Amino acid sequence: MRFDPETVMRPVLLAALACLAAAPAFGQGQVNVYNWSDYIDENKLKEFARTSGLKVNYTTYDSNEILDAKLRTGKSGYDLVVPTASPFFVRQLAAGLFRPLDRSKLANYRHLDPEVMAALAKLDPANAHGVPWMWGTTGIGYNVEAIRKRMPDAPLDSLRMVFDPAVVAKFRDCGVMMLDSATDVLPAALRYLGLDPDSKKPDELKRAADVIGAVRPFVRKFHSSEYINALAGGNICLAFGFSGDIFQARDRGEKAKDKQTIAYAIPKEGALMWIDVATIPKDAPNPDAAHRFLDFMLDPAVAAASSALTGYANANRAATALLDKEISGNPLIYPPAEVRARFYSITPGTAEQIRERTRLWTTAKTGR
Repeated sequence: MRFDPETVMRPVLLAALACLAAAPAFGQGQVNVYNWSDYIDENKLKEFARTSGLKVNYTTYDSNEILDAKLRTGKSGYDLVVPTASPFFVRQLAAGLFRPLDRSKLANYRHLDPEVMAALAKLDPANAHGVPWMWGTTGIGYNVEAIRKRMPDAPLDSLRMVFDPAVVAKFRDCGVMMLDSATDVLPAALRYLGLDPDSKKPDELKRAADVIGAVRPFVRKFHSSEYINALAGGNICLAFGFSGDIFQARDRGEKAKDKQTIAYAIPKEGALMWIDVATIPKDAPNPDAAHRFLDFMLDPAVAAASSALTGYANANRAATALLDKEISGNPLIYPPAEVRARFYSITPGTAEQIRERTRLWTTAKTGR
């Protein structure tokens, strides 16, 4: 998920790894990794610690905002971090917060998908500072039976599901949640209105905020991770969230005592495509260890295992053959070209534009 300082989140389930410490530390013979929670296969982490001889201090976050604050404060102690490409990585790169990669230390670099690399190169010229890890979309997660019961002809593949008050109101009783993220929700509202989702025009952003304000009475909560378990447990029936999160909710719902059937839809109007980027902070205390860990992340088996865990597409072309067909052949995870043609991305904007977006978002979700 993932963007601006308005909080883009992932699932908050902290990994309990016996060989991993809880906080970053300086020193040799170790690597300090700061990553989204539930974002890499734990068994592979243990394998890396065992085979590399490096102690892994692995800690997690659930918001780009948290990572951004630590990086800008300086001397975070982290050797490798994974911000979302736009607008966070872009602004951090402009601020000189990352060191160039030494590709001679990345034997697995050759496995990266040229198409995803080309998209990232628009933000990081020559892909000099980061490599794409996972990517996905924002869209509609729903409880199949609960939605069908209340609205048999529900527009499941349309942004009307979350932005049309007449539609959203039908699901108030079974529960609706929406990402607490201006840079995910406001652009989607702009697209719903037929406007440029990357618009920075105050009047258009105001119209998007009004769309959100109109459905606010029917939204139980704005939160960027709670909707996973809420969907899986049958506590809500509709969410606007990250693709992989919805797939995790689906898998948990299938295993729940009261089985819940959860599905995901990419809006036909288009969806935001995000890319999370693995990169090395400029002041990383162990840059050589960071390159070793990054090369480990680029191992096709590691990327495949992590996609199996998260439900997100990875940027490792060689990993595709290692994935179960339920993932690699799923058009909601690896969409066909005609669907990807409707994807959009978001650029950072000026400090003044960010403040205005933040103000409008706060008003839209709180009514104040």
